[in-house]
Amino acid sequence: MEAILPVEGRRNVLVTSALPYVNNVPHLGNIIGCVLSADAFARYCRLRGHNVLYVCGTDEYGTATETKAMEEGCSPREICDKYHAIHKEVYEWFDISFDIFGRTSSPQQTEVCQSIFLKLLENNWLSEDTMQQLYCNSCERFLADRLVEGYCPTEGCNYDSARGDQCEKCGKLLNSTDLIDPKCKVCGSTPCVRDTDHLFLELPLLKEKLEKYIDEPYVAGSWSQNAVHATNAWLKEGLKPRCITRDLKWGVPVPHEKYKDKVFYVWFDAPIGYISITACYTPEWEKWWKNPENVELYQFMGKDNVPFHTVMFPSTLLGTGENWTLMKTISVTEYLNYESGKFSKTKGIGVFGNDAKATNIPPEVWRYYLLTNRPEASDTLFTWTDLQAKCNNELLNNLGNFINRVLSFIAKPEGTGYGSVIPVSPDLDSHTLTLSLAETVGKLIEQYIDAMDKVRLKQGLKIAMAISSEGNAYLQESKFWKLYKQNPASCATVMKTSVGLVYLLACLLEPFMPSFSKEVLQQLNLCPEEHLSFCDEKGDSGKAKRPWDLIPSGHRIGKPAPLFKGLVCSCAFLDDLYLFYHIPLHDHLHYIQENDAVTGLREKFAGSQAERKLRTEVVAQLEATEI
Repeated sequence: MEAILPVEGRRNVLVTSALPYVNNVPHLGNIIGCVLSADAFARYCRLRGHNVLYVCGTDEYGTATETKAMEEGCSPREICDKYHAIHKEVYEWFDISFDIFGRTSSPQQTEVCQSIFLKLLENNWLSEDTMQQLYCNSCERFLADRLVEGYCPTEGCNYDSARGDQCEKCGKLLNSTDLIDPKCKVCGSTPCVRDTDHLFLELPLLKEKLEKYIDEPYVAGSWSQNAVHATNAWLKEGLKPRCITRDLKWGVPVPHEKYKDKVFYVWFDAPIGYISITACYTPEWEKWWKNPENVELYQFMGKDNVPFHTVMFPSTLLGTGENWTLMKTISVTEYLNYESGKFSKTKGIGVFGNDAKATNIPPEVWRYYLLTNRPEASDTLFTWTDLQAKCNNELLNNLGNFINRVLSFIAKPEGTGYGSVIPVSPDLDSHTLTLSLAETVGKLIEQYIDAMDKVRLKQGLKIAMAISSEGNAYLQESKFWKLYKQNPASCATVMKTSVGLVYLLACLLEPFMPSFSKEVLQQLNLCPEEHLSFCDEKGDSGKAKRPWDLIPSGHRIGKPAPLFKGLVCSCAFLDDLYLFYHIPLHDHLHYIQENDAVTGLREKFAGSQAERKLRTEVVAQLEATEI
């Protein structure tokens, strides 16, 4: 396939999501925080006719990989190969539309990273200094940040499992020597402090360049407020030289004679991964990354990643003196919490990507729930009860209900329906109810485009679902089932307009639920590649405001079928089998049976992954004993 490159005269959008770390399976908080949010926006941009490249990949260097390799008794490369494949499988199941999903442990990463470093060195933005670092006498090595845990020194926090680089609880960036009662994660012994020489990026000297750069997106309002607050906090506190090297083996080697036994700090090289992964995608990567006049860079991440993308990474690129494409817009999520606690990769708490697949709940339901619950301005909470309610009330009773009512009626044989053929509607200009609906829908489409252009994904999804609600209200008010006999012309207008709304919803919801959209277009007997683009040049946004014109009279639809299924779970104690099946509700709906479903799933995913594994092993042993 030919590589996507910027096109002169078009809006070229480069989308990245924070590179997920390769030492574990991503949980739902990770997925909504970066890859799913970025995917919804990338899909929307394609819907608008923009030229889009969506880049992501696994972040593979650093201490966490070395630590995981030690735990599993293998090499860092083997760990990376294993978890890169797991990540790729999870994201494919979630229908994430990367143009490339690469990895940072590539020759291109070494080449680009070292090239940027040498430019910084040449331009005198680097300094050398001796720093104190924790050294483990038992392991006979300096301990990188993530090889140390202790109590957080931040007043009021006192978290007992703070890492040497950052406290997971309060988010404060730390130095390992600041930890209270630090312990080596490898052997558990108390390390001592030793001197070691390192290289530093002189952020204070780059401050003027950095502030000049960030002034523009600040004024334009293209950074989410939480990104602005986090960046301001760093600037207000005062920038300090930042160490960019580490005493590790697994990483990009430092091309400097004195530091040849060290590697780059993962937070120096990881954001450069966006560039190197693009270089793996195309040798013409500079057309994306050194083309700020023609490329808009949008970056998606969780709030703990902000300073590295708004301060560290741009400072690094600015220091090279080259014409880099710098971030225009950053969209940052707060935390998605799990039931009564927090998701945690380290502790294995919450629902992970492979868990979501194991529930047999379809990916479009997970995508919908996570995006409608996206923590854009404050932390949000995942609960099984809420998942159930949204599936039941919003997907089944609202969206699925509307689409199935319309298509099922059209599919009925002549005499009771239209024999699957879209009818001719002769009285459109005088049909007051339909014209009123079109006016309302037109305004909602404008609001949808405005929200999505501003990366307000949750609002965009809510607006799209409001169109489905308007469709349901329109059907009810029209009483189309009576009109079919009493006023055939009016009924034809209602059904032709309604089937246009079905098509419109399939297009508007494609960024959020692509497999749902594909299924609806199949039921409409339309080619998925030919749906509305909402491209300004094509005037599709205007067409969408006349839903009765979206599918021509005489078009034959496909076979309607329910779009969503309900959940019923067995509540047997420690039973690991939770079945997904549907129960008829009237002639076209399904519902989630409340108590069994919620209780069963909550029990199944209670505790940590390790505890779940133990439960499964116990059950297997009991079953073997009974046999």
